[in-house]
Amino acid sequence: MLVTGLEILRKARAEGYGVGAFNTNNMEFTQAILEAAEEIKSPVILALSEGAMKYGGRALTRMVVALAQEARVPVAVHLDHGSSYESVLKALREGFTSVMIDKSHEDFETNVRETKRVVEAAHAVGVTVEAELGRLAGIEEHVAVDEKDALLTNPEEARIFMERTGADYLAVAIGTSHGAYKGKGRPFIDHPRLARIAELVPAPLVLHGASAVPQELVERFRAAGGEIGEASGIHPEDIKKAISLGIAKINTDTDLRLAFTALVRETLGKNPKEFDPRKYLGPAREAVKEVVKSRMELFGSVGRA
Repeated sequence: MLVTGLEILRKARAEGYGVGAFNTNNMEFTQAILEAAEEIKSPVILALSEGAMKYGGRALTRMVVALAQEARVPVAVHLDHGSSYESVLKALREGFTSVMIDKSHEDFETNVRETKRVVEAAHAVGVTVEAELGRLAGIEEHVAVDEKDALLTNPEEARIFMERTGADYLAVAIGTSHGAYKGKGRPFIDHPRLARIAELVPAPLVLHGASAVPQELVERFRAAGGEIGEASGIHPEDIKKAISLGIAKINTDTDLRLAFTALVRETLGKNPKEFDPRKYLGPAREAVKEVVKSRMELFGSVGRA
């Protein structure tokens, strides 16, 4: 069933579990995410970036919304990292039930003004809004932030920001980073900062850049001929602790891409004469489903639908 993001996330924050927001770009990813959610009875958020919408066009957005409506678990269709008011309006017209406006790279007052503008438009049609305060390192669609320029979220500013904008949930910067490269070793997560933000902001909190980048997937990708540097992700225990401190929405993208591509490479490598896309996209879809299930188990959302 198609619901708003807040319907899913308010319950998650109140009951102390997390809900995965999984990025999709095509039919196979969408099916894998929804099948995983239905099989283990978990609420879920289907996230589409502006890049995904450009790639798939209205055919993709209509398919995702239609499949979400048919699902037997609560599903929100979410615009990930909307860069502008116009981009948000486009998502609202397409039937999205959750939108993100990301003006975190702007100054505080600009972020407040643009976020409030989006909130007014989205709330007018019953859609809930995610905003972001603080900057994550790495690359996310239209915004690239160097490590030295990444700014962690100020707790007091977060309280003021949410009061002034009326946003429904807030993405915070506490040490995670976008993409597969999060530095060497176990990335630092500022849990005390998160705890203070959660004290001041009762709304659901969001963790971006939270992919685990499992080494077994990295090795499978390499073994199948893929090239990737010293990729690393966020430790499962750090995710669990963050959820206990108020994180309700956890984004995952890199892990799904790795699993999907590794299986496509493996299948074609073993069967060089294969040219039926069903024969290599099918196993890749199953691999994505297994990753989604494992993430849902980590987040504690199993059986919460």
